[in-house]
Amino acid sequence: MGMPKIRVWSSIAIATRVIAAALMWRSHLLLPTSVSRRASVSRPPTPDADEEMEPEPTLQEIINIKLIESGEKERLKELLRERLIECGWRDELKAQCRAFTRKKGRGNITVDELVRTITPKGRAMVPDIVKAELLQRIRTFLMTDSS
Repeated sequence: MGMPKIRVWSSIAIATRVIAAALMWRSHLLLPTSVSRRASVSRPPTPDADEEMEPEPTLQEIINIKLIESGEKERLKELLRERLIECGWRDELKAQCRAFTRKKGRGNITVDELVRTITPKGRAMVPDIVKAELLQRIRTFLMTDSS
């Protein structure tokens, strides 16, 4: 059978001590003789417990978390899809994608390049009324959620 657990643990402890002693001996040889051992340790001060905490989430992150947890974010996304289709935004964006693809040549364009080019145009084309409706829905959600 195998070694008893006591022997295994004591063997590991001995090996650990031997390695630690060897490292200490080696580092001692590398230190200049004029520098004492204590002076060679240059550690920054131990941070306070408050400093180790993660930074506070921003207001935008808090709102996003609340929207996701409540399921409201999915409902808002669905509303946005519906409104953009109703106002013709989707069809207009498709046409711009096709025109850009024809201009560059189908084989000479990547999806990343298309997205990089069309995204700013698409954002600018979203009607103000759609933006205002979504903003109002978010405000209403936050007012009812905070009460």
